[in-house]
Amino acid sequence: MSRAPVPLPTASPAGDRSPGRGRLRRRGAAAVAAAALVVGAVAGAVAPERATAATTGVGAGSYTTTLPAGAALPSGCGDLSTNPRAFVTANAPKGAVPTNDWWSPLLFKRLDCSFGEPMMAHPASYDTDRGGLGISYTTTPVITGTARGVGEYKFPYTRDLEVGVAGLDAPKVMVDGWTDWTVTPVWSDGTRTLKATIGHGLPLSYYQVTGGQAQIRTDDAPRVWSRTGATVGFTVRGHDYVAYAPTGATWSQSGSTLSSTLGGKGYFSVAVLPTTPASTDATRTALATSYGRYAHAVVTGTKLTYAYNTRTAAANARYSFTTTRREGSGAGTVVALYPHQWKALNGGTPISQTYVSPRGMMKTLVGASSFLTSQVFRGVLPEVPAVATSQGADKATLTALLAQVADDPAGEQKPDTYWAGKGLGRAARIAEIADQLGSTAVRDKALASIRSTLTDWLTASPGEQDHLFYYDRSWGTLIGYGASYGSDAELNDHHFHYGYFIAAAATLAKFDPAWAATGKYGGMVDLLVRDANNYDRADARFPYLRDFDIYAGHDWASGHGAFASGNNQESSSEGMNFAGALIQWGQATGNTKVRDAGIHLYTTQAAAIQEYWFDVDGTNFPAAFPHSAVGMVWGDGGAYATWFTADPEKIQGINQLPITGSHFYLGYRPAYNGTNYAEVVRNRGGEPTVWQDILWEFLALGDPDAALAKYRADPGFTSEEGESKAHTFHWIRNLAALGTVDTRVTADHPMAMAFTKGGKRTYVVANISTKALTVTFSDGRSVAAPAGRTVAAGARTWSGGSAGAVPTTPPTTPPTSPPPTSSPTPTAPPASPTPTAPPTSENPTTPPTTPPSSASTRYLRADGTLGAAGSAGTVVVAAANGNYDGTPHAARTFTATGVTGRWSGRTAFDLSVDAGTGVGNATQVRVSYDLTGNGSAERVETYRYFATDPVPGYEHSTQGTQLLSSSGTGGDLEGGTVTVQVWSAIGSGPTTLGVGATSRVVLPLS
Repeated sequence: MSRAPVPLPTASPAGDRSPGRGRLRRRGAAAVAAAALVVGAVAGAVAPERATAATTGVGAGSYTTTLPAGAALPSGCGDLSTNPRAFVTANAPKGAVPTNDWWSPLLFKRLDCSFGEPMMAHPASYDTDRGGLGISYTTTPVITGTARGVGEYKFPYTRDLEVGVAGLDAPKVMVDGWTDWTVTPVWSDGTRTLKATIGHGLPLSYYQVTGGQAQIRTDDAPRVWSRTGATVGFTVRGHDYVAYAPTGATWSQSGSTLSSTLGGKGYFSVAVLPTTPASTDATRTALATSYGRYAHAVVTGTKLTYAYNTRTAAANARYSFTTTRREGSGAGTVVALYPHQWKALNGGTPISQTYVSPRGMMKTLVGASSFLTSQVFRGVLPEVPAVATSQGADKATLTALLAQVADDPAGEQKPDTYWAGKGLGRAARIAEIADQLGSTAVRDKALASIRSTLTDWLTASPGEQDHLFYYDRSWGTLIGYGASYGSDAELNDHHFHYGYFIAAAATLAKFDPAWAATGKYGGMVDLLVRDANNYDRADARFPYLRDFDIYAGHDWASGHGAFASGNNQESSSEGMNFAGALIQWGQATGNTKVRDAGIHLYTTQAAAIQEYWFDVDGTNFPAAFPHSAVGMVWGDGGAYATWFTADPEKIQGINQLPITGSHFYLGYRPAYNGTNYAEVVRNRGGEPTVWQDILWEFLALGDPDAALAKYRADPGFTSEEGESKAHTFHWIRNLAALGTVDTRVTADHPMAMAFTKGGKRTYVVANISTKALTVTFSDGRSVAAPAGRTVAAGARTWSGGSAGAVPTTPPTTPPTSPPPTSSPTPTAPPASPTPTAPPTSENPTTPPTTPPSSASTRYLRADGTLGAAGSAGTVVVAAANGNYDGTPHAARTFTATGVTGRWSGRTAFDLSVDAGTGVGNATQVRVSYDLTGNGSAERVETYRYFATDPVPGYEHSTQGTQLLSSSGTGGDLEGGTVTVQVWSAIGSGPTTLGVGATSRVVLPLS
């Protein structure tokens, strides 16, 4: 999927605070290069309104267990909306189902309702179909794009072979089980069954079959280089594989098909070997023999355990494998390690052969039952200390900048969890800075803003529709409404959104510990932590570490991962915002389990980011890939691109924001910061013109003097939406005094760090507790910190802040509704027919038919009508070439006349839209109701625009985008007219709209 730069509109979308800064973030939109669009239910179909809402109290806070009217639920094929176990067998683990994983398309089916999309396990990749499990080991990258524009590299899934049972013709694949980084899919056609176990880092895949012979069909003629009894080694398209049958069994070959009766034992294994073009048949055979010792030691369990050693600052993680021997005596298994793992390996020696992967070289341990990694935790801080801005002219400058934002610390933000979080993050930075300067009035205004916003969101009142959290027992998830970017229907981005809430709560907890107590609002904050990354295996309400891929070492943003390229993540730095928030919240509240979970996520992902987003050593990106960073990591590669823009500033800046005291990891390799910034300048053709503050703050972690010079040279810049000029100046100016992070020194306290400049070291300790403490650094230096103070000692000395002092009396706590005895179950959305792939013509192959006048479900037709389902087709929605947010422009219009029915509920729609490789496009929908057909609309609903991604393949635009505006009142229709308008709100490229059978509206009629 190539991407090309597309100019953005010069005017900002409604709600954005500055021209050209609209962030169309759509990380998990259901888009994939697929031949057919297949859905099972209207995404986010409206549940019926209820007279009362059921709430569950958590301390002084609460959440609702009644879906707010008009809110979207996780949705997909069949009855997934109400039954996330629709594709799970009875053998699978109980409790909440996992999402946001490398194998999620098997369970969270959205496009291919039978089999799902490719799964990038590494070193092998897999896909499922009617005949079994496809295996791919791609070793040659596909690179597209330009050196100064968007581009990507991929190791795409290209099937080498399919493993199955002779004659298998399964209608779908189910999930029979999972562990921390493995999954077990199962197929059955009523006569034959196939069960497979695959996992991250496993060159071996394991199979059980019934009802027929085991069968391996290669997609090219195989070259068999070894056949010894139960083992056969062969090469397909330059990739080496070995199939291991039970002792006593044999393999037969007929053309491109290998078969075995398995001696009636019903099990076998297949391995991909780490061979190269220089390999000989002798070396291949030797490897096959080495792997063969473990071929029948089936991996039946994988588990992560981790620990943080405060004294040594070591964050240790053990990755364990449970194996069940079907035969033989080999203990352990064969394991391939990613670069972030083998570079931190503590014990064990990898073999010399290596695998190619989208993450770089994987090294292999043979016979391992576990391995241990040790990362160094270098600390976090509430904020960079005011060693320079606490006095003189710099203090006067910062005080004036704080005064500019004192009355609006959160800024103007949209009313959803992501943008509310951005506002909380902005206010938290202001509170921290103002406290350091002793500006208590500004600090207390910022804290009051944080307190009121958090209290509002963390309290659900009966009948409330937004600014609340809803717990869905079926999916095991806590969804905030208003939702955005698929955080509801697709379970995208919870770590991004909730990380801002938790980080702001950590700031508030320092100053108002009573608010953060478990009996007040701390319990609700803990639920946000558990939803995004549940750290407690015993808590079955949420999946364990939902958003974090334990083995890959980083988060995935998409809940379903239904893409041809696997799952994806764009803003790694917002994932780190979540990890840092856990550390600071745990430290502020004395919850070491949360703190230590945060430290594991933080240290592991910091290493992964350096390797896979930044490639700081220049060893993981393909040699021909012309970029020093990627904006997005995909299962099969990386892209110098984003979901929302082609601007180089934002492609690189999206993995830098927000800049907080949890983001010093961005300065662990200071020379790289200059390289990264220089690429922005090269690709832009000059200094950055947007998001300058983010880029300068990032540069300041590597070259703070240069960053300060750029700040002073362009004081009229416009702040990024989550930033303020006060924070930007404070960050850059103080780093110019401190220097860069000194990675050679650690501390025996999680909120302490060292900096170095000109060979001189400054030690910083943030004591947010109510007791004095002394911190010892690894070079022997000890620093005493009074209660509630941040202290800098050494080259720079300073002490400031007053954390622990409660500022003003908090607002009265809203009443909490008692927990209900039971909660009503939301009604499932109406079933959706299975559309077929649209033809290329705009005209359907069959004429439209007129549905009954009372029909609520109407399909958008190529002839401009809203009618019954017909053959699938497409129409083109013209490019905006400007900003038409809220104003139809060159709209595609679809009309139904003579509509009669009783008004009930709310409008729902599910439109299939695709902008191809276009960047920055967004479509918008308006539905108008003329109740009597007299030409005057009594009710008009305009929905927020839907940002399309730059990947070919349909996405779903639904009413889940929420209303932008509405006018008038609905009522019963008697011969009425309903009009649907679809237009491009922003963007310079056209959009394809599916019609006939792929886009529909559900009218609120009964």
